[in-house]
Amino acid sequence: MAMRLKSMATLPKLIQSMRKEVPKHSNPVLPSLRRAFSLYDQINLIDNVPEDQLRFQEFNDTSFTVNGVKYEGSLLCVGNLLMSWSPRKFSEITTDSLSIFQTVRPIPELLIVGCGRDIHPVTPEVRQFVKSLGMKLETVDSRNAASTYNILNEEGRVVAAALLPYGVTS
Repeated sequence: MAMRLKSMATLPKLIQSMRKEVPKHSNPVLPSLRRAFSLYDQINLIDNVPEDQLRFQEFNDTSFTVNGVKYEGSLLCVGNLLMSWSPRKFSEITTDSLSIFQTVRPIPELLIVGCGRDIHPVTPEVRQFVKSLGMKLETVDSRNAASTYNILNEEGRVVAAALLPYGVTS
């Protein structure tokens, strides 16, 4: 009974403190990302990628380094499988060059096309072909394509990347 009386006496003070307005600052200070994402600081996902998972580490104008191995030319990645890819310039990306996706299972949810140094739109035929297979299509420069592939693959998503070397300009 004494506890109930004590809590009843504190209730008006609690309500009064809740009604007080928080002072408004003209320049609000945002919390640092380090503090906001301290759990991420403790778990370094990039350095703890399983050995059997593909990870792009470097690139230059003619090649990519994947899991410590340097690969020259264009690459096609599906999940954790890596293969050489025939197109050497953007205009060579056709439905034929992407026909492997007719047999790949499970079907990737997203195909990331790395266009080289610049971003180019794919032809309507290629876009329709990819859509007919049940995939979404993203075209970006090859550097961002490799980075996006790393992140999505690390998350465990079924993703594919078709990458031209970064030095390709058209």
